[in-house]
Amino acid sequence: MHKIYPFLFLGLLSLTTGCLKDKCDATISYVNMEPIYQTASQFRTKDVQAIPAQPLENPGKIYFYKNYVLINELREGIHVYDNANPENPVQVTFIPIAGNVDMAVKDDVLMADSYVDLIAINISDLNNPQLLSRTENVFKLYGQGPDGAYLVYYEPKEIKEFTTCDNAGTGQPWLRENNQLFIDVALFDAAPGNASSTDKALNAAGIGGSMARFTLAGDRLYSVDHSQLYTFDITNPGNPVQTNSLAIGWDIETIFPYDQYLFVGSQSGMHIFSRSDADNPSWVSSYQHMTACDPVFVDGNTAYVTLRDGSTCDNFTNELDVIDISNIYAPYLVATYPMDNPHGLSLADDRLYICEGDGGVKVFDASDRNKIGDRLQAHAKGFNAYDIITLSGSHAMIIGSDGFYQYDISDPKKFRKLSVIPVQTK
Repeated sequence: MHKIYPFLFLGLLSLTTGCLKDKCDATISYVNMEPIYQTASQFRTKDVQAIPAQPLENPGKIYFYKNYVLINELREGIHVYDNANPENPVQVTFIPIAGNVDMAVKDDVLMADSYVDLIAINISDLNNPQLLSRTENVFKLYGQGPDGAYLVYYEPKEIKEFTTCDNAGTGQPWLRENNQLFIDVALFDAAPGNASSTDKALNAAGIGGSMARFTLAGDRLYSVDHSQLYTFDITNPGNPVQTNSLAIGWDIETIFPYDQYLFVGSQSGMHIFSRSDADNPSWVSSYQHMTACDPVFVDGNTAYVTLRDGSTCDNFTNELDVIDISNIYAPYLVATYPMDNPHGLSLADDRLYICEGDGGVKVFDASDRNKIGDRLQAHAKGFNAYDIITLSGSHAMIIGSDGFYQYDISDPKKFRKLSVIPVQTK
C-alpha cells in the first residue's frame, strides 16, 4: 500500500497545476529581442556635426584625450566633457555618430566606428568638428537582410503572457521564431565594451579602457570585432588606410597593446599577436580558459584577465586570472582569485583596480602576484562599474550603467569621490 502514495501525490500536483483541467497553464516572462535594421543610406546621410550637450542615457566606452573625456552613447554618438577640473567636468558638446561603439584619438583626429564604416573627424575645434573621411564597409560585424539592410542590433522588450505547459518553448532559456529571438528574462543581461596607468604622450594620442575594441600603437589603429583583427595605417589619421584584415577566431571581445604585442581577449582565452610587422600582425601564442567574458590588462611580465558570468558570456565563473608572459610563446597561469562580477580593470603603482559591476570597484595590492586575493586595500561601493582608466596613480575615471565617476586614488586605502555625471533616464 505504501508504494501507491508517490503516485497519488504526483496526481494531486498535476491536478493543482492544471487547475483541474486536462492541461496545465503557465505564465512565462521573456525578453523579445526584436531585430532592428538600417540601410547604408540611412546612416551615411546623417551629418557629423556637433549639437548642444545631450543627457547621458546609455553610456558605453570611455576615452581620455588631453583634458577631455569622451563617453560613448551607445550607437548614438559621443559626449565630450572638458575635464580640466575633475571635480567639475563641463559638458562641451555631443557628436552624433550613427552606430558608434568604439573610438580612438590621435593628433586631434577622432576615429570611430559607424556600424560597418570607419570615420575620421577633425576635433581641433570641438564646436565645429569636420568629417575628414569615411572608409566604407570595413567592419564585418553586422549581417544583412535580403534587401541589403544591416541588422544593427536587437531591441529588448520584456513580455509576459499565458501559455500551456505543453508549449514547446515553455521552460527553455531561449527560442528563435520568425526571425526573432526570445530570451528567458531570468537570463537577460542588460549590462553595456586598454586602460593605461600612465599619461605620457597624451598630447598626441589618448587612452581607452580595458573593454576597448579600438587601440593605437605607433602609426597604426588596430580594431577587433567578433572574429577579425583589422589594421589601419594612420600616418595621416585624417585618412586611415586599411592594410590588413585577419581572421583570428570567434567571440573576440577586446584588444590591449603592450610593447611589440597585441593582447586580444576572447570568450575562450587570451591571444597574443606580434606587431613586429605593423601591417601584418602574427599569432604568437594563446592562453585558454573556460568560456567567459574576458578583458585583459598587461604590465611587465604579467597579464591580468577577468572572467565573469552573464547571459552573453555563457559562464558561471567570476574570477581574476594572473598569467605569466615572461616567455611570450608559453604563457601560463600563476594564480586565480575569486571575484564577484569582474569587468574592466587597470593597474597603477602596483595597485590593481577591478570593476565589479554593481559591486563598484575593488583595489588590490598587486606587488606580489601570488597574494593579490589576500590584499584588498579598498572597496568603493554604491555604483555600477563597467570600465576604468587610471592616470598617474592618483586619478581614476569609471564608467558604469548609472553614470561616470571620478575619484582621487592617491591614498590606496581610501577612494575620495571627485565628481559624478549621472545617467538620466527618459
